[in-house]
Amino acid sequence: MEKEGASAAMPPDYAPREHERHAMDPPQRITADTDSDLHSISPEDHPPQAFEGKDEECRPSYASDTSRDAAVVVPRPNRRGLFGQFTLLAEVENPKTYSRKKKWFVTFIVAWAGATAPMGSAILFPALSQVTKELSSTTTVANLNISLYMLSMSIFPLWWSSFSEKLGRRTIYLVSFCLFVIFNVLCAISKSMAMLIVMRMLSGGASASVQAVGAGTIADLWESQERGRAMGIFYLGPLCGPLVAPIVGGALAQRWKWRSTLWFLAAYGGITVAFIFFALPETLISAKSHSPNTSNEQQEPIGRRLSRVSSRQVVGLTTRWLKVLKMALVDPLKIVLYLRYPPVLLTVYYASITFGSLYVLNVSVEHTFGSDPYNFTTILVGLLYIPNSLGYVVASTFGGRWMDNIMQREARKAQRYDENGNLIYHPEDRMRENAWLGAFLYPAALIWYGWTADRGVFWLVPMIANFFFGIGSMLIFSMATTMLTEFMPKKASSGVALNNFMRNIFSCVGSLVTAPIIDAIGNGWLFTILGIVAFLSSSVLFAMKVFGPRWRKSMDALRH
Repeated sequence: MEKEGASAAMPPDYAPREHERHAMDPPQRITADTDSDLHSISPEDHPPQAFEGKDEECRPSYASDTSRDAAVVVPRPNRRGLFGQFTLLAEVENPKTYSRKKKWFVTFIVAWAGATAPMGSAILFPALSQVTKELSSTTTVANLNISLYMLSMSIFPLWWSSFSEKLGRRTIYLVSFCLFVIFNVLCAISKSMAMLIVMRMLSGGASASVQAVGAGTIADLWESQERGRAMGIFYLGPLCGPLVAPIVGGALAQRWKWRSTLWFLAAYGGITVAFIFFALPETLISAKSHSPNTSNEQQEPIGRRLSRVSSRQVVGLTTRWLKVLKMALVDPLKIVLYLRYPPVLLTVYYASITFGSLYVLNVSVEHTFGSDPYNFTTILVGLLYIPNSLGYVVASTFGGRWMDNIMQREARKAQRYDENGNLIYHPEDRMRENAWLGAFLYPAALIWYGWTADRGVFWLVPMIANFFFGIGSMLIFSMATTMLTEFMPKKASSGVALNNFMRNIFSCVGSLVTAPIIDAIGNGWLFTILGIVAFLSSSVLFAMKVFGPRWRKSMDALRH
């Protein structure tokens, strides 16, 4: 955050470089008041002698900052975001200065909202047979309600993320969840399979905003050394949606048929809108820099300007509208270019393989236990999603704190300190024994589940496998998401949107092809192949350990 006195001394279009921003701040605040790059450093920031004998790739860190200003409350008329004046929790200039209670409160709201999208996909699993029968369709076509929902969850966050970096988090949350409510009402009254599939796609895209923007909110609020735990709690929402949804969906579908599940989603979305409207302030740190184009003339209504316009002004207006179209249609796709960085590409790939496995497993549970030899009822099939979700809860509760402790331990072991004695953290520090445990657990659990379900073994045995799958996969999810917010600190929500884009494509394909593959080769061979692919994909951990520091250094150089 720039100091007001400094702003006054500069021209309105002045945008200080990173090292100049640090130079304006008091030395002890180099990490607290700016959204500076976690991994970049210049000679102006720290004199060379400050790092004598230290790792040559040392970077300044947020992690050990202990000097923090009191929260500066933004006056109600100046609060940002759609209807920002109505928030009961006041917006502050630097969200990291909120008290811990307020940070956890905002984290809870974002986690609650984050449960919406996966809940929307999973709530129909137990009721797909009812959908197929009532709308006179086939199982494969009915599965499009899941797979295309997931596909829209992969694409829409690219736009939500891009818009959130310009319009703020709060506006995106409110707009997207209002749309989610509308689309689910239309789903509930659908008269044909085509209408249902289209409305499901749109509702999935609307709910997916929090999948990217939510991680950005967490990065806005929490310092690096606490972010792993906060990200783990945030991910409880998206990963526990599948815990609640099949149970609720099974119970509702058995009592009031499948349409009641969609009315439930509309009601859940309405509650989420109320939470956001009254309790979620804007958290995106304001740039406080103004373009020379920002003037009274620009804010004047277009019609009034056209009445006294010159040819030069016509060109100016056209250019501005082209910029708006570029922002809406082209800019969101630019984040795909981050895949050219090996740390981002490998992290996203590994998370995508893991997430795709999750949806293959979800479809298999409904397909396998709803038919011979198990023949469970709709509500019992819903209850079978509890074990892996319990694994998510265990890993989220303890895994995030464990990951933060590992990161601090690695920084101390490497003796990485800045000139003020603060620890310097690298994203790849998070990828240690926690990652190896996850990399072993979830592929082994997939193979365990596959063969026990294939042979019709007592239902508890494959469910124990699913519990361990939940632990292993959650360790990978939270690690990958947190690392992406740190590899791309100024574009945290964009990094997570890119992750969602790739992983939901994998889950879309997985949910679409799982049932036909099970019918063709059985659960045993399907999950053996998937487990082997997952084991081989863990080579990402070796690559990040050996080449990660060099890649990160090159990534910083290219980005700057």
